[in-house]
Formats: sequence, C-alpha cells, structure tokens
Amino acid sequence: MPPRPPIKRRTNESPAKIFKASSPSTAPDHEMSRLVQLDGLAVRRRRHDHGWSPRDLVTAIEEASFASSGLRRTLTPNQIAAIEERAERISYASLLLLADGLDCDPVDLLAADEMRLKRRDSLIN
Repeated sequence: MPPRPPIKRRTNESPAKIFKASSPSTAPDHEMSRLVQLDGLAVRRRRHDHGWSPRDLVTAIEEASFASSGLRRTLTPNQIAAIEERAERISYASLLLLADGLDCDPVDLLAADEMRLKRRDSLIN
C-alpha cells in the first residue's frame, strides 16, 4: 500500500506547536469522556451540504485532526450512521472531531435537550 500523500497545513507552525495549542487535553479528562446527545439530522444535513458520503466525512475528520494536532484520529462510518440515524450519544472528544471535520461549531451539532442541560449546568456552577 503506498504511503498517504502529505496533508497541507493551514499554518506555517510546527505540528508540535499546533498540538499544544489546540490539544483537547487542556480540558479535564472527565469532560472529554462525558457523553453528549447530538442532533442526527443536523449532522446529516451538514454532511449532505458538503456533498459527502459517510466515508468522505471520515476522511475529512481525519484530515482536520491531522492538520490541527498532527494525529490521525477519526470516527468510523458506523459511528456516523449511529449518530445520524439512532441519535447515539458520543463523547465530547468525538464531538470535537466531528465538528472539525464538518468545519462548524460543536454547539451547532448538539440536540436541543443537550443545550438545555448545558444551560442549566452553567447556571448551577
């Protein structure tokens, strides 16, 4: 299998510097592993707006992850189908990956119920 072609970086900074600045490790581990509910139709709509199949979205997520952190992380087509069709809950870290791949704000992908919970939690804390 031939090696993958290099992915163009959006900046001139080194991958290590980008990783330190954009690494999700700055958030506590319990926050990154917390499960969130997404609006599956919003995810599907954004994917269709780009004209992508689920596999194309997997590639876009991997490219965005590599560009921002130097790591090749992604979701599987089965995970994307579960999010779109069955409203499966995913970790916050996976939400960030998905939002980077779709080039949108993670809040745009959250379900309405999740937004109410986030607002209530911020008022309590």
